[in-house]
Amino acid sequence: MRMRKKKNLYSRLAACAPVMAQNPTELRGKWREEAFGNGNPLHLEIGCGKGRFILESARRYPDVNFVAIEKEEGALIMATEQAMREELPNLKFLSFDAAALGEIFAPGEVDLIYLNFSDPWPPNRQRKRRLTWRAFLAVYDEILTEEGAIYFKTDNQRLFEWSLGEFCQNNWLIQNISLDLHNTDFDNIMTEYEEKFSAQGFRICRLEARKRIPKNYLK
Repeated sequence: MRMRKKKNLYSRLAACAPVMAQNPTELRGKWREEAFGNGNPLHLEIGCGKGRFILESARRYPDVNFVAIEKEEGALIMATEQAMREELPNLKFLSFDAAALGEIFAPGEVDLIYLNFSDPWPPNRQRKRRLTWRAFLAVYDEILTEEGAIYFKTDNQRLFEWSLGEFCQNNWLIQNISLDLHNTDFDNIMTEYEEKFSAQGFRICRLEARKRIPKNYLK
């Protein structure tokens, strides 16, 4: 369901320029130094919605640089306005197509990708739009560091099972799988959707997918 268009949307977005990543293609390979002015790890959330997850992440982990992508401008304005109020120096937003992330992030530039409650899209007709489709996985593989990872959460068990197949068929290492996240001891920051669906009794599924085996994995 599309969000109702926000009043004065474009003027409000313009006012949030300080928390938006300006000219992101020019930051390719230089995000840490030029967007954040440090060498801290770089974490990326694709589809941040109203920003609850990424805002709380930036609060909890000031020594991590966070970039949040959201194409729905009605949601983006809510996230960016809250970021403006809090003045979080380790958080930037942008509106961009996830399929073209290679245009704004250099190979090996991102340490961690969050996919939180991505649109499940019908698997028969529109599976190529799913953010865990193999073409997207190839993009993530390119921009992640050698030991980079994807953290994936969803309330949709069919999407979760389908995504497991995509990860495995494309040689990703799957770790820390849960079919009921809220009954585990994983460190978890909830999204808006997560709180809503969990309150309705839906179980939350979670996994970590790594492009390489961690050095201490077999120890």
